[in-house]
Amino acid sequence: MKIELVINQTKKNLEIQPGETLLETLRANGYTGVKYGCGSGDCGACMVLMNDEPVNSCQILTASVAGESITTIEGVGTMDKPHPVQEELVKAGAIQCGYCTPGIVLSAVALLNRNPHPTDEEIKKAIDSHLCRCTGYVKIIEGIKNASERL
Repeated sequence: MKIELVINQTKKNLEIQPGETLLETLRANGYTGVKYGCGSGDCGACMVLMNDEPVNSCQILTASVAGESITTIEGVGTMDKPHPVQEELVKAGAIQCGYCTPGIVLSAVALLNRNPHPTDEEIKKAIDSHLCRCTGYVKIIEGIKNASERL
């Protein structure tokens, strides 16, 4: 079946299978920053923004989101010009293995877009659906807080 999505501000016409998740569709089309973690929506590794709101792409059937706007980590900053959230997470030492990082960055970007100066509690709430086994969360919170000050 054919579907149209806007991915990272570019209109895409994609061929998908019935029952295919958004995670599967994105990865099959080269958006490998979207990670498979748990498959049950509990870890945040597959997080993307749909219409600027964080969603677990492993829990959404692609066919149900025709015409929607999807942002993956590939649509947030570049190697030459990273987003301030990406820069500040690196500076804070909040990135180790990097598996959870794309989802955390996207959740932080969504938070800062709607609330430019969040409290620590608001940051914690925004990232509470992400599992990070390497860094803990202190440095992640610090990086997001520093990014909010830059923005």
